[in-house]
Amino acid sequence: VQLVESGGGLVHTGGSLTLACAASGFNLDDLNIGWFRQAPGKDHEGVSCIRSGDDSTTYIESVKGRFTISKDNSKKTVYLHMDNLKPEDTAVYRCGADFRCGSGEIGLGVRYWGQGTQVTVSS
Repeated sequence: VQLVESGGGLVHTGGSLTLACAASGFNLDDLNIGWFRQAPGKDHEGVSCIRSGDDSTTYIESVKGRFTISKDNSKKTVYLHMDNLKPEDTAVYRCGADFRCGSGEIGLGVRYWGQGTQVTVSS
């Protein structure tokens, strides 16, 4: 299994970015998949995930209404579209697969990780 992120960068407050996670070694329908982030000096947190089987999505409260997770099974790619970015969204964003997703939970026991991509939002 391999997960490779892309799409990070530097944006101003209020700007948008779309992150992509290209997966290999499994089908997207087989595993829960999602996005996590870690800001400097803060704990790692789950941001959003898609649950396999029913494609239901979960978001942390701070990104609801601003971030949208989606996937393209044919391209084996998961996306995180981020609008209205804020300085507090600055973090390394990582793609993860095979973990608990749904019913308010994101990312207990992530089995597979990507290397991460930096998102920096300037004020």
